[in-house]
Amino acid sequence: MTLLFGRRARLRWLHLILGGALLMPYFLAALVVVGSLRPSPVLFTSLPHQLVSFVCALPMAAVTALFAPARPLSVDAARALCGIPAGRQLADGPSRTRQARVRTAVWYTTHLALGGIVSAMTLALSPLAPAFVALPFSETVRDSWIRLPEELDRPWILALSPFAGIAVLLVVAGCAALAGALLAGRAPVLLGPTPEDRLAAAERRAADLAARNRLARELHDSVGHALSAVTLQAGAARRVLDSDPEFVREALAAIEETTRRTVGELDSVLGLLRSDEEHGTAGTTGPALDALDGLLKRCGVPVSLSVRGEPGTVPAAVSREAYRIVQEGLSNALRHGGAGTAVELRITVLATDVEIVMDNPLPERPAAVRPGGGRGLRGVAERAVLLGGRAQAGPHDGAWRLAARLPLRTDGREKK
Repeated sequence: MTLLFGRRARLRWLHLILGGALLMPYFLAALVVVGSLRPSPVLFTSLPHQLVSFVCALPMAAVTALFAPARPLSVDAARALCGIPAGRQLADGPSRTRQARVRTAVWYTTHLALGGIVSAMTLALSPLAPAFVALPFSETVRDSWIRLPEELDRPWILALSPFAGIAVLLVVAGCAALAGALLAGRAPVLLGPTPEDRLAAAERRAADLAARNRLARELHDSVGHALSAVTLQAGAARRVLDSDPEFVREALAAIEETTRRTVGELDSVLGLLRSDEEHGTAGTTGPALDALDGLLKRCGVPVSLSVRGEPGTVPAAVSREAYRIVQEGLSNALRHGGAGTAVELRITVLATDVEIVMDNPLPERPAAVRPGGGRGLRGVAERAVLLGGRAQAGPHDGAWRLAARLPLRTDGREKK
């Protein structure tokens, strides 16, 4: 009985009755058209006319289902009432391709056709069930509602009429359950995502992942560098707090300046990401190679800088990524070698590329492995690849070298 009258069966029955209600405007319009072609005084009571009108109403419903909003409405109704099998996915959003529109039209027409049949059975046969059950016990029902022919007005027939009423109700419920199960089984096929929908969803996921990776790179390189510098400066100040107050004052001033600049960079990063979300384009904010002098002054390590070429001619997108690569290289040198680590930085602007090479001594002891560490160098490689370049880091001639080559022409990978 659960299959016929359980909660899922009742919801599917309601879904079918909703389909019958949606069919009525098309049915009435088709009835008028049929009546104009074949005038008849019994148009609204003639079963053949009604069947013809029912058949003519279905193509009209299919045509309206070709419009894009039909799919989300059908999907919402199916999710709420149809009892879709677990693990089966339905599509989101309006139909954008011919295949999706055709599938939606088939679903909508099937829903309305089965809904019209089940609704007609429900309206016509459901009242008979209680009438048959009450037939042996009520003369009013026998005389007013169900007028049995004399040959059928016999005690044994009246005794069987309650069973006939129950059978009628079971037939209606069984037809509704069968039609509802049929719709639920076809919903993932007709309302499920098409290959184009899956491709669009994959592109959206890739775009979201790229945005998260970009946010991680920007925050790691800007905020991470500042925190590394502040940590080392605060540790050095703590060790000489009593013996060298002047150094402590200088360290605190450097910490203040670093944090102030980092707050500005953080605002810049958030503004860049907000520009991406609102306009779908790469932001134009953020420090570039022209701000390199300030970075080197406050980075916390002595840096020997050599520049060849004209950094001012580097495109803005490339210049910003080059700045972040240098910043990450300095953070690594500071984190693994300490404040006394000397760094050699060479920037060469060629006709087609900008080359960045950073060398610093290898630490005396292997660097401690931090949980989740290594994102900085991975971010450097990602920045280079996104511009069509390459980057690598590792031991080289007794030193640690970070080398990156970025093409000046990005071929649309990054916008200015």
